[in-house]
Amino acid sequence: MMSLQKSVKERFFHALGFEVLAIAICAPLGAWLLGYSLAHMGLLTLMVSLIAMTWNMAFNALFDSAQRRMGFTRTMWARVVHSVLFEIGLILAVVPLAAWWLDIGLWEAFVLDIGIVLFFLPYTFAFNWGYDHVRAIVIARRNRPSAACEV
Repeated sequence: MMSLQKSVKERFFHALGFEVLAIAICAPLGAWLLGYSLAHMGLLTLMVSLIAMTWNMAFNALFDSAQRRMGFTRTMWARVVHSVLFEIGLILAVVPLAAWWLDIGLWEAFVLDIGIVLFFLPYTFAFNWGYDHVRAIVIARRNRPSAACEV
């Protein structure tokens, strides 16, 4: 069984790795698919990434506070509500930004955001699966007795 204990430093490294790789994939892909320059899409993906990270921290703090105040447990339904509310908040922040930055309508920006969500579903799964796999290997190596210590 892998340890679920993660330091603040490791959580930061995980989030940073997630976002850097997402930008490295999304900026060139968005530039190619939408016909914008790599710099233009790169700045948009960076802004969206910063908004998503900030919203994630703020929303989770608000959700935790609501849980303490209302006393509910994190059932499957609570997690569904958490996910839906998080995505609605992110859409409200990102869609107007994308519409303005790309000089497109709100509907086109909303459709683009749906495409981004469809990308992030498998990306999040694959990134976290890979991260957990590599993390398990690193932890196993760290916990293995060193041959130099054996007598």
